[in-house]
Order: sequence, then structure tokens, then C-alpha cells
Amino acid sequence: MGAVKRCVVKIGSALLTEDGRGLNSTGIDQWVAQLAHMRKAGIEVVLVTSGSVAAGMQCLGIGERPHALHELQAMAAVGQMDLIHTYELAFQKHELHTAQILLTHDDLADRTRYLNARSTLRSLLRYLVVPVVNENDTVATEEIRFGDNDTLAALVANLIEADLLVILTDQEGLFDKDPRTNKDAQLIEQASVGDVSLQAMAGESGVLGRGGMRTKLLAAEKAARSGTATVIASGLVDDVLGRVLKGEALGTFLQPDKERLVARKQWLAGQMQARGKLIIDAGAVKVLRESGRSLLPVGVKAIEGDFDRGEIVLCVGEDGEEVARGLVNYSAGESDKIRGQASDRIEGILGYVDEPELIHRDNMVVL
Repeated sequence: MGAVKRCVVKIGSALLTEDGRGLNSTGIDQWVAQLAHMRKAGIEVVLVTSGSVAAGMQCLGIGERPHALHELQAMAAVGQMDLIHTYELAFQKHELHTAQILLTHDDLADRTRYLNARSTLRSLLRYLVVPVVNENDTVATEEIRFGDNDTLAALVANLIEADLLVILTDQEGLFDKDPRTNKDAQLIEQASVGDVSLQAMAGESGVLGRGGMRTKLLAAEKAARSGTATVIASGLVDDVLGRVLKGEALGTFLQPDKERLVARKQWLAGQMQARGKLIIDAGAVKVLRESGRSLLPVGVKAIEGDFDRGEIVLCVGEDGEEVARGLVNYSAGESDKIRGQASDRIEGILGYVDEPELIHRDNMVVL
């Protein structure tokens, strides 16, 4: 835990709304204080929050979660205003800026939007801002019916390559059987995400949330694709985040079964159906293979194929041998204009700059 430098924290609906009684302002103040302490200790933090639908229900005096899609979207639209305003006021007490990020799962499945979201979040973290992420329930369709913010938190962990995902819930963690009906239930303190027996121990979701322990386990598996460890713990425990980061055995710790770099590269490799080629010079080949650095425009000799930002391209030496493949930051037309040029000339050539690299090393697999 002492090595954690980047962390995603997800807070569930039951905690945020005190099981539907309204926004838990006292709890939010306490969790935000813990997040602020992490941020001031040098840990980059992204908060993934549930609660917009539940908060909207409370604002409008609705006691039972609606089933009609348009009613759920209306609840989310109303509740999102109250939820974000509460977070903003809480973070201001600690002199921290926040940014609201509304995503759907499609935003992270589409490669162009994936890179855009990644660049935005990384920029916010560099500015010491705490991004507050929620699923865009007001416009989402399938996501409201079947999605959950546990999964979203895992995808955000993939996106920013987090060291740790902490899922705060109203339960102590994962038990070997339902503790509500079995007094002898034992807390699972540590396990590997690849342990197939864990799913049989998971229960169902609550009334307000769309997730349950099952979705939290699935989220841990998704987070592990980028080598991210997961802790499922009770948000009702005093200073839970600080104590987890000190290594205290709280909740359930789910260890990824692969090293972070290996897992990240395997995740990328599984998405790689190439749409074009970048022909690179001998210097670029050496840099990629021996130094593990990003591919800059200056090392590119020629462009082949028609591809858009965020699509997969091959990096090929002048002898035709494939060296690497990855998610490209510029389209084929843009790449052709800036090939062979220094990165500080990109803006002058294109009139704008997205990234200084054609392919960032984190989005590349060297073969």
C-alpha cells in the first residue's frame, strides 16, 4: 500500500443516501476529508460516485425506485445537481478543486473517446484537481438498466492505470456466506481475483444500488486487467481510506494475478486489430525496443492506411519487420503532416496539439 500513487475510490448509493433517506452530507464530508488527505499526501485520486438517481428520488419525494427509463433519467438529472453541489462544497473546505466527469461505458469502449477521456483525466490530475466521475444516467439507456458504477470505477482504473481501486460499501467486505442470515459467516480478508470460488460467495444488490457483491468482484477482475488491486470495504469505518492505505486489514483485498505492466500490455494486446502502419526509422526502432519510450513524430518516415485517432496501428521498421503496435494519438492525415517533425512543431503544423507523442508508451505493446 505504501507504493500507491494513483487511486480510484468508488462510493455506493446506500452510503451516499443513507439507504434512501437523503444525501448523507455528514458522511460525504468525512469521505472527502479522507480523499483530501490522500491528495495532500501526494496520491492522485479519482472519485467515482453513485447516488444521482437516489438523490433525485429524495429531492422529489419519490419513495420507490422507478422502473420506467424516462423516469430514471429524470431522477438522475435532478439528483446530479444536488450531488455535485454537495461534493463541491465539501472539497472547497480543503481548498481542493473538483471536476465533474459524466461518462457512459461507450465512452471507454470507443478508442477515440477512450483517449480523449484518458487525456482529460490525466491533465486534471496534473493540475491537482479531484475528478468526480459518475455514469451519465440522464442520457444512457442500456447502462441505467444493466450498468453499475462498480464496473465504471474499474474501467476508470484501467483508463488512468491506477495502482488501487477502493470500493466503499455498507458491508464490511466479501464473506464466505451471507452474513445477514448466517451468524458463522467469515470475512474473506484476502484473495486473488482469479479465484473462481469467490462468485459463489457473492450476494445480490440492494434496493437503491444496481450492483452487489457480485458486480464488485467482476469490477475487481476488470481492474486487474491493468494490474490494479482492489479493496472492498465498509465506508462506515472511521478513516477507512487512511487505514487501508496504511496497510490495515480492513475489508477484502483482491490481488491481481499478474504484474501491473504485464496485465496492462495484455489488455491492450487483446484490443489490437490494426488499421494502418507507421514506417519508423532505425533510431525509433532502437528507442522503442531498448528504452521503452513513446513514439514521437520525428521518428516516422511514412504512413500507410486510413485510420482515426485512437485506432490501432503497427510500427514497422524500414525492413518491414513489425516492432510494436498501439493506440495512435492522431489520424492518418494528421500523422502524415507531422511525420519527421519535432513534437514542439505539432501545434504550428496542425494548429492544435493533442499529445506530443504519436503513440504513448502506456498505449503500446513492443513485440
